[in-house]
Amino acid sequence: MSAAGSAALRDPAWLGRLFWLCAGLALLWPLGLATEFRPWVLLEPDSLRVSARFLGDFFPPSLQPDFLLLVARETWRTVAMATAGITLALLLAIPLTLLSTRVLSISALSGRMAAGPFWVRQLLRWLMIVLRSVPELVWALVFVRVVGLGPTAGVLAIALTYGGMLGKVYGEILESGDGQVGEALLRNGSSRLQTFFYALLPQNAAELCSYTVYRWECAIRSSVVLGFVGAGGLGQQLDGSMKMFNGAEVSTMLLVFMALVALADRTSAWLRRVLQ
Repeated sequence: MSAAGSAALRDPAWLGRLFWLCAGLALLWPLGLATEFRPWVLLEPDSLRVSARFLGDFFPPSLQPDFLLLVARETWRTVAMATAGITLALLLAIPLTLLSTRVLSISALSGRMAAGPFWVRQLLRWLMIVLRSVPELVWALVFVRVVGLGPTAGVLAIALTYGGMLGKVYGEILESGDGQVGEALLRNGSSRLQTFFYALLPQNAAELCSYTVYRWECAIRSSVVLGFVGAGGLGQQLDGSMKMFNGAEVSTMLLVFMALVALADRTSAWLRRVLQ
């Protein structure tokens, strides 16, 4: 091959790519040291033997009728906890979004938002930061002390944390879209709600719906984790089976979790097709 052909096949940006690859590795190396990240330990004979014995306990899954009935009941409780939590989170997030989103601000039409609405918007954004910065596990521990053991603590924990998350992302989705239609409606006397329903919601409905279903899926996983601190549901049953080293029961419940996540994924895809 000629020198010209060899030069044409060579990546002209290879030197820059190599530099950034080395720079990334140089940055990741101290992070790995700080976290004591040693994946090669997994390949040691003792680790492989323990892992094989642990995974071997998962097969076959437990299919006893009484246990399956218990799993079905606790699964329903887990889904109910996640759904009720997301519903309360929506009731919290939607007003926060409408009041804190700049594209729905009438005072911002002149270019600079008035002082009063500006500080109200900032306070609401800080409130959403506080809500989502406290993990739902911490909220659950607080509410378990207040309302006692059971799903109520999990529902309230999911509602507060996910209310802050939904409010933040909803606002970013609305502000990233085309705001000219909404601005035109506001300039012609439309209210915030009218502008939201007739301008912002139609063009962002698919993305808002997809993110909401994704958060519902996350809430299902969170409700399982919350069961470990006494919030009830399938997580509490999983905690008991793991403490008893009953891998067959754990395997069955993990399969149920996978089915729930797959159901949420299919629901999201179906809703996006409907809205588009």
